[in-house]
Amino acid sequence: MSGPAIGLWLFEPRGFADILADVVPWLETFCEPVEAKASGDVDFWVRDGSALGLRAFEPADVGVFFLSEDEEMPAEDEDYSAFSRPPVQGLIVGAGCSGSVNHVLLGHLTLALARRLDALVDFDGLLGGHRTAGEDTSNEAVLARARALASELPGRLAEVSYDTGGGGRWLRHVGDVEFLEAWLRHADFHLIK
Repeated sequence: MSGPAIGLWLFEPRGFADILADVVPWLETFCEPVEAKASGDVDFWVRDGSALGLRAFEPADVGVFFLSEDEEMPAEDEDYSAFSRPPVQGLIVGAGCSGSVNHVLLGHLTLALARRLDALVDFDGLLGGHRTAGEDTSNEAVLARARALASELPGRLAEVSYDTGGGGRWLRHVGDVEFLEAWLRHADFHLIK
């Protein structure tokens, strides 16, 4: 089973090899092993969450994480008008499996990488909060929940529209590190599995 993934948007171009030259030595201080793949991606296993400000966890509950270049960034179908300029490069940080410990680690890894790389965070969807059984799941209700959440938290969160296929459009959230830091403390984040 594949786990969650988050995008990082860069606004200054950097070679992926240069990014890895910066990031891999840092990962090696709390991850073991850190493996470069033939595709250029990096797989790693977090062994010490204290480097991310986290308490101890059971390593057996944690799967592999990866860092790769998002070759579809910037995308022609996305509306970047919420930003002073469009992103020029994207990265993907992902977990190989789901589960609360993997979600928490992914969030904190993303926060650290976004700070390190001066990147924005692409949540790859709307952060609409926890939905309960019988709740309205129409696009309007989801969007209203997402906007309410965005107004509750500090930092900047932008809506970016994109093509859904068949002529439709929908939205994804892209936020700054201040917003991500607040989201990681929010009760709705901890409901995600």
